[in-house]
Amino acid sequence: MSPLDAELDTARRIARQAADILLAVYATNFAVQDKAGGMGPVTEADQRANAFIVGELRKAFPGDGVVAEESDNSAAGKRFERCWYVDPMDGTQEFVNRNGEFAIHVGLAIGGEARLGVVYRPVGDKLYSGVVGQGAFLEEAGERRALRVSDVAEPAALRLVVSRSHRSRLTSAVAQRLGITREKESGSVGLKCGLLAEATADLYIHTSNKSYRWDNCAPEALLRAAGGILTDLGGTPYSYDGSELQNHRGLLACNAAAFSQVQPVVARFAREAGIIK
Repeated sequence: MSPLDAELDTARRIARQAADILLAVYATNFAVQDKAGGMGPVTEADQRANAFIVGELRKAFPGDGVVAEESDNSAAGKRFERCWYVDPMDGTQEFVNRNGEFAIHVGLAIGGEARLGVVYRPVGDKLYSGVVGQGAFLEEAGERRALRVSDVAEPAALRLVVSRSHRSRLTSAVAQRLGITREKESGSVGLKCGLLAEATADLYIHTSNKSYRWDNCAPEALLRAAGGILTDLGGTPYSYDGSELQNHRGLLACNAAAFSQVQPVVARFAREAGIIK
C-alpha cells in the first residue's frame, strides 16, 4: 500500500455516501436560506451532508482535525498536524439553479500543505481524486483513468474556465492581455480544477475574497497531483495551518507549463485592483 491509501479510500467512500444526501434533497422542493454576512445561499442539503462527512471523518481518524464549511471552525487547523478541510457542497448556487455543477470536497492537509483531495460531482457521477506525488485519477462511467494537466505553454492558446454564476472584470482583463480567446463555464471550484486536471482547460482565476480553505484544499491537492499549480493571485501558495481560513488574495489555478508567464500578468492586474499588495 502507498502512503495515504487508507485515507483516500475513506474520503472516496464518504464523498459518495454524502452525495446520496445531496441528491435526496435535490429531488425535492427544498428551501433556500441566505447565510449571514452575504456569504451566499445555504440549504438543508449543505447542513446534513456537512454533519455526515464530519462525523465519518472523526470516526475514521479521531486524531485528525476537521475544518468544515457549516461547522464551528475554531482553530482546528492550528492544533493538528493533519487536518481535513471539507466543503459538503461547493457550488450551492448551482444546486439551487439545478444545473448539476456542484461538488463535494474532502481534502487532507498535512503540515499545512494540501496533500490529498477528493472532488465528487454527484450529477453525472464524476469522482476526481489525487494524492500529491502519487498521481490523480478520474472515476467515471465505471472506468478509472489517470489525469495529467496539459503542457500548453503559449498563453494565447490557453483555455480559460470561468464561473457560471459570476464573471469578474479582472478575469476579462487578464484574458484580453494574454490573448486568450477560448473559454468554458463551470460551477464549483473543484470542478474547474478537475477540468484542468483532465487537460480540458488550462487556467482558472478566482478574483473574489469570498472563498475559504475548504473551497480549495481538495482541489489544490487534486491539481498538484495532476501536475498543476494552485496559488493566490500573487503566486504564493496558501497555507492550511489554521492561521487563516479566508482566501483574501483570490485563487490562481494553472498548468505548470504556462504558470510562469501567466502569474506575473495576473499579479499585476490584482495589485491594480487592490486584491494583493
